[in-house]
Amino acid sequence: MPISGDYMELVNKVALVTGGASGLGQATVEAFVAEGAKVVILDINEEKANEIINNLGEDNVVFISTNIMEEDPVVNAITQIKEKFGGLHIAVNCAGTGYPGRILGKEEPHPLDAFKFIVNLNLVGTFNVMRIAADLMDKNDPDEKGEKGVIINTASIAGIEGQIGQSAYSASKAGVIGLTITAARDLARHAVRVCTIAPGIFDTPLMQLAPDKVRDPLLESTQFPHRFGQPNEFADLAVHIVKNTYLNGETIRLDSGMRMKPR
Repeated sequence: MPISGDYMELVNKVALVTGGASGLGQATVEAFVAEGAKVVILDINEEKANEIINNLGEDNVVFISTNIMEEDPVVNAITQIKEKFGGLHIAVNCAGTGYPGRILGKEEPHPLDAFKFIVNLNLVGTFNVMRIAADLMDKNDPDEKGEKGVIINTASIAGIEGQIGQSAYSASKAGVIGLTITAARDLARHAVRVCTIAPGIFDTPLMQLAPDKVRDPLLESTQFPHRFGQPNEFADLAVHIVKNTYLNGETIRLDSGMRMKPR
């Protein structure tokens, strides 16, 4: 039985997904296309993006090579989206990575350049895409619900309870979490919603490469269901956030109730 309420449909909407060539981003691209959206992948992995385009169809998916940490490439990407599709309705920021290192390592302090890079990619890159995407969304005519667009950012439960050696990653993701309500308030007058997903441990290709000594303690900390998350479950939540027009300014944990141990 359908749930009553105001819902934004994805049919014929235009979405961008950073980091859309793999992992959680790829699953989101696939889910949005299945819902009838046109999707633009902003990534640097052209080979993998082309595989996705071959599977989903070039009428449904477009790739733009983009360094999200720099202003000009993102401006150029958004301009291309405007020229090709006439507008933008949804932006999902999935691009990001981590760097393992204690503040005081065995031989030296945490490399400052590595800390800067992670914060620049995970937090500054997210903000960069969000601000330029929102500018294009603001030019949309409001839909029947009065909405112009939706932005979904990706944080992590490490942004709340980071483990030993995650200082750069945790700080960057905590920044994304802290940005959520402020961004939602900033963009409210423009009829653009902002939510954040904070995933737990997901069975992405990167996690599949991790040794058992890394995977096993993480799996142990999951509650129910007692397993790693699947990328399609992240994508399902992204679809729901878009559709449910009363979700705004919220960071949603998606983690089976797990709590990160110190190590």
